[in-house]
Amino acid sequence: MTFTNIISAIGNTSSVYPLILRDCGVEIPSKVYLTYNENKDDKEVAFLATRERIIDEYSTSAVWLGGIPLVEKIIDKFVIAKKGFNPNVNLKLFNESDCQGIDYNIKLFEEKIKNNDLSAEIKNNIKKAIEDLKKVKNNKGLYEKLLSSKFLISTALPIAFMGFIIPKLVFSLTAKTKAAKAKKQNEMKDKNQFSNMFYGKASGDVFEKVRFSKKKNPVFTGNFASSVANFSTYQKMAAIDGGYAVGRVVTSRKKNEAVDLGFKMLGMMFLNYVAPKYIEKILDTTANKAFNIDVKLDPLMLADNEFLEQISNGSLKLPKGDDGISLLKFVDENPNELFTKYALKFEKINMIFADSKNKQNGVRDPRAYVDIEGLRNFKKSIEEFSKKALEGTIKNTDNEIIFEQVKKFAKKAKAVKSINIITNVGLSSFLLAYCLPKVQYLFREWYTGSKLEPGIVDDNTKNTKKAG
Repeated sequence: MTFTNIISAIGNTSSVYPLILRDCGVEIPSKVYLTYNENKDDKEVAFLATRERIIDEYSTSAVWLGGIPLVEKIIDKFVIAKKGFNPNVNLKLFNESDCQGIDYNIKLFEEKIKNNDLSAEIKNNIKKAIEDLKKVKNNKGLYEKLLSSKFLISTALPIAFMGFIIPKLVFSLTAKTKAAKAKKQNEMKDKNQFSNMFYGKASGDVFEKVRFSKKKNPVFTGNFASSVANFSTYQKMAAIDGGYAVGRVVTSRKKNEAVDLGFKMLGMMFLNYVAPKYIEKILDTTANKAFNIDVKLDPLMLADNEFLEQISNGSLKLPKGDDGISLLKFVDENPNELFTKYALKFEKINMIFADSKNKQNGVRDPRAYVDIEGLRNFKKSIEEFSKKALEGTIKNTDNEIIFEQVKKFAKKAKAVKSINIITNVGLSSFLLAYCLPKVQYLFREWYTGSKLEPGIVDDNTKNTKKAG
């Protein structure tokens, strides 16, 4: 994978890649270090808190990143497919419009089958897609229930593990460790007291310095379907994080821990799912004003010489209109144009191909719903970039000269975009991995009166208090 591919992947704020990078690459190691550092005044609490953080963070990440795809694949194969449905049919198609919908798509693509230019394989794939649409159309209620159940199960299971099961297991391990140490210390105390009866040696001073020898262990105490059935993996991860946050608060060992975790989880949700998009907009707007460069396009496009050459010689084909009919008509009639290829690449549309490896002469998948607004904005971004790239060039000049000027502009735009992406990921990672824990620790000390982990430290520790 090239550097440009990596930057492209982590720069998509609607994908899971920036979340993976921030979570596994930056956030967890930083949190582990800061947890130890915050509790280092008490070696026992520091050890238990750091161990809890390591086990909790890495096991949670494993469930969070792998839970949704795994559960969905199992349900798709063994439940939905067994009922005769194709899970790729989007329920939003029941909302008929002037350019797409179940009835609209069935009629449109039945006409396409009559096109002699299409291969037999493509025609067969279209027929299967139409059959999938008709099956769903005739069994809407059952299909909605299946997709709703899929959503609930694929989010409920990760939430259960992340929000309830994992913390309970981690808390239980800590409780057993504390209990075992307390038992050993009590046995030593009894032995010393027994010895003192014969030798007159006072051993009480030895145990006054041990925190856990006298402490108690912690006490463990129809529209919906259309809205959620076609959530992206990114959206489902956000939903899971919300449930995970609630679970962590509910399973807290103590009130102080619940408040501490609640504060942390709210900050985590904001910095993971809200802040990066605003940071991206601010950086792009700032770069546009400072360098007069439109940086909405992906670095992959900015590095594509074919794309840049078509801009320079005026051969780049785009939809003539911005309405849904014009946009989809262009895609359907020009499957091999760069606009269509990049719309597919960046998941603006879905296509059916006779050969999955050779993605040529495809047909738009009639089962997929197209976000017209997203496709329209994509087209406008290309138009804006093309206009800026050609500014200052002289018409009827040698095409090689114009191409070099466009290429130079694109190279500059790519550099700015790449810096913006790295800055966004770096800043959001810094906020998540360093700033949020630091603010949380300040809040904890203000609320509880102690720097130590409120779920581990004993209730009668002298510097722990309840907020009032």
